[in-house]
Amino acid sequence: MYLLTIRDGLVTRHVGPYASPKQAADDLDRLLRQFGERARWQIHALESPQHVFGRAQLAA
Repeated sequence: MYLLTIRDGLVTRHVGPYASPKQAADDLDRLLRQFGERARWQIHALESPQHVFGRAQLAA
């Protein structure tokens, strides 16, 4: 799953989840119309806590 984060000045908005980065990017055009020209965005991969903690235990 993926989460879209848009920052415009002091406003941060998280949208999603999306099944793929392509779905998030497709929705981005629609969402950016609500923000200023200087808005920044990122697409983040969402990971389950079990996956993250399992990786940390393997590294230890």
